[in-house]
Amino acid sequence: MIRDQENLDVLLSTISNFVSKRLVPAENSVSETDEIPADIVAEMKELGLFGLTIPEEYGGLGLTMEEEVLVAFELARTSPAFRSLIGTNNGIGSLGIIVDGTQEQKQHYLPKLASGELIASFALTEPGSGSDAASLRTTAVRDGDFYVLNGTKRFITNAPEAGIFTVMARTNPEIKGSGGISAFIVERDTPGLSVGKADHKMGQRGAHTADVIFEDCRVPAVNLIGGKEGVGFKTAMKTLDKGRLHISAICTGVSERMLGDALNYAMDRRQFGQPIAEFQLIQAMLADSQMELYAARNMIIDAARRRDNKEDVSMEASCCKLFASEMCGRIADRGVQIMGGAGYVSEYAMERFYRDVRLFRIYEGTSQIQQIVIARNMIRKAQK
Repeated sequence: MIRDQENLDVLLSTISNFVSKRLVPAENSVSETDEIPADIVAEMKELGLFGLTIPEEYGGLGLTMEEEVLVAFELARTSPAFRSLIGTNNGIGSLGIIVDGTQEQKQHYLPKLASGELIASFALTEPGSGSDAASLRTTAVRDGDFYVLNGTKRFITNAPEAGIFTVMARTNPEIKGSGGISAFIVERDTPGLSVGKADHKMGQRGAHTADVIFEDCRVPAVNLIGGKEGVGFKTAMKTLDKGRLHISAICTGVSERMLGDALNYAMDRRQFGQPIAEFQLIQAMLADSQMELYAARNMIIDAARRRDNKEDVSMEASCCKLFASEMCGRIADRGVQIMGGAGYVSEYAMERFYRDVRLFRIYEGTSQIQQIVIARNMIRKAQK
């Protein structure tokens, strides 16, 4: 499914060099300051990283799913904060507009997202609705040529930086489930929209989340995605398979980085007159990690190819997300164990990665939600 292998190889090499020469050296600074340097953001824009998956006709690179996961493998070999900044522009922040937006919405917003002029944010989760997203309470009431939004969104990635928000709100209160939900594009300077203070998280410093509050926020009716009420939740669901495959690839790339760091340490660290990499119990942890990485990488590429072939990969995407995120946690734990005390202190990247990757088992659907999706797909297929 690779459209142009030569161009893809150039892109992957360019990103790999950028990661190793610019992003990895900046990891500690980002962790200490909780900010990505402006010059690095500018370089990310120049490389087209904000528009990797946005269609070419709107200024993006228009990568296929398979190409996207290959890029994600490379981008993930550094702090997740860098990927997080561009992630919503290439994923849930733009995909709703791409798949269901009107032509006017696409032409107005997608070029700005592709260039990085605008940072996108996806506002679905609320204080009382997370995994049960259909229970959201934010309301949108039609008032002439506007909708009036009221409600609070929580843990919204890139909210402090976002220029636009894809917001899910209930337009029909009589429909309690997903059928009454609509999707809106809300610009940051819209009166009635405010962003709370950035959350102080366990890890992923430099990647910001915050509450987004709507208080009688008047949104032009033309910003209803697709111009149709009641299909917002369906729009959100269309983004899930793609997002889960992308995060799976991120889990795999960062796991390769952690395993590489642990292997290098084990080869250098000496005990009892030899490198600890010579000890069989250390080798067992290294081998288990390599085995799981090999499995994850191949399942992700297979599922990506299936999605590019227009197959339904709901179950496969959940399999990838569940396996890769849980694997990532295990490799982080083994990495700390292999490095011993060195893995527990912040002098080494392993301590930071150990905290950073814990989130992967929660967002884009928790591990438990993935199990439910997989099982329900199995039952549905068996019943047929």
